[in-house]
Amino acid sequence: MTATAAIEAVTTRIRERSKPSRELYLARIDEAAGRGPHRQVLSCGNLAHGFAACGPADKAALSADRVANLGIITAYNDMLSAHQPFETFPALIKAAAHEAGGVAQVAGGVPAMCDGVTQGRPGMELSLFSRDLIAMAAAVGLSHDMFDAAVYLGVCDKIVPGLVTAALTFGHLPAIFIPAGPMTSGLPNDEKARIRQLYAEGKVGRDELLEAESKSYHGPGTCTFYGTANSNQMLMEIMGLHLPGASFVNPGTPLRDALTKEAARRALEITALGNDYRPAGRMIDERSIVNGVVGLNATGGSTNHTIHLIAMAAAAGIKLTWQDIADISEAVPLLARVYPNGLADVNHFNAAGGMGFLIRELLAAGLLHEDVSTVWGEGLAPYTVEAKLGKDGQVIRQPSPEKSGDAKVLTTHQKPFQATGGLKVMSGNLGHAIIKTSAVKPERRVIEAPAIVFDSQEELNAAFKEGRLDRDFVAVVRFQGPKANGMPELHRLTTVLGVLQDRGHKVALVTDGRMSGASGKVPAAIHVTPEAIDGGPIGRIDTGDMIRVDGEAGILEAFVNEAELERRPAPAPDLSANEHGLGRELFAGFRELAGRADEGAAVF
Repeated sequence: MTATAAIEAVTTRIRERSKPSRELYLARIDEAAGRGPHRQVLSCGNLAHGFAACGPADKAALSADRVANLGIITAYNDMLSAHQPFETFPALIKAAAHEAGGVAQVAGGVPAMCDGVTQGRPGMELSLFSRDLIAMAAAVGLSHDMFDAAVYLGVCDKIVPGLVTAALTFGHLPAIFIPAGPMTSGLPNDEKARIRQLYAEGKVGRDELLEAESKSYHGPGTCTFYGTANSNQMLMEIMGLHLPGASFVNPGTPLRDALTKEAARRALEITALGNDYRPAGRMIDERSIVNGVVGLNATGGSTNHTIHLIAMAAAAGIKLTWQDIADISEAVPLLARVYPNGLADVNHFNAAGGMGFLIRELLAAGLLHEDVSTVWGEGLAPYTVEAKLGKDGQVIRQPSPEKSGDAKVLTTHQKPFQATGGLKVMSGNLGHAIIKTSAVKPERRVIEAPAIVFDSQEELNAAFKEGRLDRDFVAVVRFQGPKANGMPELHRLTTVLGVLQDRGHKVALVTDGRMSGASGKVPAAIHVTPEAIDGGPIGRIDTGDMIRVDGEAGILEAFVNEAELERRPAPAPDLSANEHGLGRELFAGFRELAGRADEGAAVF
């Protein structure tokens, strides 16, 4: 089967599998759209409350339903670098809307937490659940029924998936996502990683570590490595929810502001009151979701999206599975090398040709559905461009370069970095898992070694500091799934395991938790399903059991007789420490309701 045929086959089976739920979803959003501009159904008291703080001109416009009203959903806060630039965006959007004859109001704010701040801390146990909370918070803002379209201001890990879930839940409304862009390049990512490992080994102190981290994360914008935040931006562009060329323009630049204003104007044009109505729920379909998965694999994107994409698709009645993602991975070559899959950062990626070059190459290889609907129009070909600032301060677009600006960062489909995307589903007597091999050297992708079992990442780190891990082993870190403790990222294990690997040991990780979107150096079978607290076999592994982690063949297996594994009692760990502190007590209901990782780990 050709790569193109493989992509078509996966798309067809998603469409067939999703038909009942998709038809029901479309009927619901069509019914909502059929009621027309929703301010018509508001009572005078309702409407007066809705525009009480507006100026006279906006009140007159909204009372007569003469113009479109944009609802702004913002994830702004000024602690997090990625979201701090959004402080000025509402004013830009409102000004652009007025210039175009429309109105814009901030409909609501949503929380935005940073996994980089909470790594290894109790707050990380709220992170995955914040995605669904963000969707719910956005729904509260849009539930006032005052809006003809929504623009979404969000960037990072759980924020964009949560906002997409909200946008598709309100699928009768057009939706445009407006990014803030990455911070300028700082300390190279490989140097940052080197200092982290030296610190873990006790060879440099905290002052040196903090200096390196501060030089890496140094200003407004997203972190520059290719983790979940920047994978989000890639997804929004390749799925047609960004304007062409918008993803990786630095904040605080004239081009960034021009793109924001242009997005507001375009949002007005695609409302039911405009000339090109594009409801988000109709626009995003099975082809759009497949295009997102293709982009994820072609760029070596975040493993977190093997969870988030399933939840996002489900919001539109589309049933995506891990097997779909894995089959697409087998058909899609790796075209980008951005840290942790290489030494470059996203600014280097953008300078080498960025999204325009990538999309053009994938289209040329027949790996993307070109015939999709986007916020820009029909077809994906208009996204094979670079955005520039014209002399009049408006955005102009030029065809993406024919040749990569740096072939070590971004390559063609004829000369890929590797033949497959590197995301693979693993199966065996321990259940199902995900492994990302694109950042793992080929000689380290198959590990067979005795297990050392831990019930927390703290236990593993303590064992390392005590010198008990200088050997070949597979670290089994269990009770880290959604139901157990909210499925925190275990990114801090990357440094410890990386040190042991660099000492010449064969090491791997098996866990029902998550790793960071920036992880990959050490082979890691993650998102193991069923999780230990649900009776998954990972909970019955004993220290000393031989484990095979085969990232090439997709095998995750314990060399334990099946009957013996079944006879072993399921452990009953004390998880009470996960239930209180830094807000975790407020999320008890989320832990109880959380679904399986391979079904999106959603609470609704």
